[in-house]
Amino acid sequence: MNTDIITIAIVGIVALIIGYTIASTLLRNSIERKSKSILKDAQKASEQLKKDKILQAKEKFLELKSEHEKLINTRNRKISDLEAKAKEKDTKLNQRLEESKRKSKELDSKRENLTNQLEILERKEQELEKEHSRQVKALETISGMSAEDAKEQLVDALKSEAKTEAMSLIQDTIEEAKLTANNEAKKIVIQTIQRVATEHTVENAVSIFNIESDDIKGRIIGREGRNIRALEAATGVEIVVDDTPEAIILSCFDPVRREIARLALHKLVTDGRIHPARIEEVVAKTRKQLENEIVETGKRTCIDLGIHGLHPELIRMVGRMRYRSSYGQNLLQHSRETANICATMASELGLNPKAAKRAGLLHDIGKVPDDEPELPHAILGMKIAEKYGEKPDICNAIGAHHDEIEMTSIYAPIIQVCDAISGARPGARREIVESYIQRIKELENLALALPGVIKSYAIQAGRELRVIVESEKVNDEKAAAISFEISQKIQNEMTYPGQVKVTVIRETRAVNYAK
Repeated sequence: MNTDIITIAIVGIVALIIGYTIASTLLRNSIERKSKSILKDAQKASEQLKKDKILQAKEKFLELKSEHEKLINTRNRKISDLEAKAKEKDTKLNQRLEESKRKSKELDSKRENLTNQLEILERKEQELEKEHSRQVKALETISGMSAEDAKEQLVDALKSEAKTEAMSLIQDTIEEAKLTANNEAKKIVIQTIQRVATEHTVENAVSIFNIESDDIKGRIIGREGRNIRALEAATGVEIVVDDTPEAIILSCFDPVRREIARLALHKLVTDGRIHPARIEEVVAKTRKQLENEIVETGKRTCIDLGIHGLHPELIRMVGRMRYRSSYGQNLLQHSRETANICATMASELGLNPKAAKRAGLLHDIGKVPDDEPELPHAILGMKIAEKYGEKPDICNAIGAHHDEIEMTSIYAPIIQVCDAISGARPGARREIVESYIQRIKELENLALALPGVIKSYAIQAGRELRVIVESEKVNDEKAAAISFEISQKIQNEMTYPGQVKVTVIRETRAVNYAK
């Protein structure tokens, strides 16, 4: 029994082994067939991919080959062009070398000819010098005078003749220039002045405060003079209360202080309350009010003249001009007058009238600074204008209107001329009698110092100088020279308004007596 079971088990095991062997064999065969099929497909795909890549490589190669051939052809063309140009340059260079050689040969021949001519000229010059020396010796023997003495006499004679002719030429040139330029200048100046309204000189040291009755004087003075002392201390103005009926005199060289004192007095008298504390309060308010009025005056002036874009500080300075004067002429009126004349003259000359008017208004801005630096007002005005952003041509016109600096702007001479016109017209400025007399004396003495002058007379308020000369010592040409010399001395040595006409009179008298 057990043996059969073992036998059966062995047989089963053997059968299993045989089945497994057969199955593994079949599976191996199947796997081999599939792997062969896969390998075959992979080989086919790789062959196809290889063919595609080869085709792409061939196409890329052909494309690169074509581009390379094009590049080579282009380079070959450029090289051929360069070779052609190089050959052409070589040909031209050879031609130039040949030309230069030919010219060099010609120059050598010319140089040789010139050398020969120079030698001939030197020989002739030596012969001429010998002949000249011989003739000079012969002339010295004949005249009994050396060559140097004759030369000195000839030079003196030529100097005198040349000086006379030069003076005559100068006079002719001056007269010709006057005929053409003076008429046109007079026309422009006259047209300009006729179009500008003017004002006369004003008082600049005192102001008169009118009151209704003399009883108010006592209230202004106050007990033991305390009110008037407080008023003078607050305003800085000397208040003169005298026997003048219904008037109080305010004396001060600063017009702004005088105006503050006048307005404060008016408020105090109108209000009726006059005591030191009230005086200080009213003066402080008046000073602030006047500052506002100064700014408004500056703005109104700029609007009236059509000037825009001024810095606020410059506008305030323009307003301060109302309370300044120069030789009795109100500074603001003078600046407005100068600005209008400048605009008119610039228009006549074809320049920008707005720029000329701007420079004319600001030309004396250096007379009203807040501080008092030691500078001429023209230079100070130029620095102030530069500080507040004015253009260089405007600044130069301001700084050069009294010749402190060189004129580089076209508007500078216009400002100088118009400033002189505004200040020199009759009635514009007040002149001190002593300085006027001194100027007249200097004018006459300047002419009397010249040789040949007998008398000199300054007439027309010093605007014309008439000079009488001795007819025996001074001829007509020398009279013209004296007139010119006097005018130059006046121009260089004296300060005067406008222009001075110099007239030299040479009188010849023939006197006989019948007996």
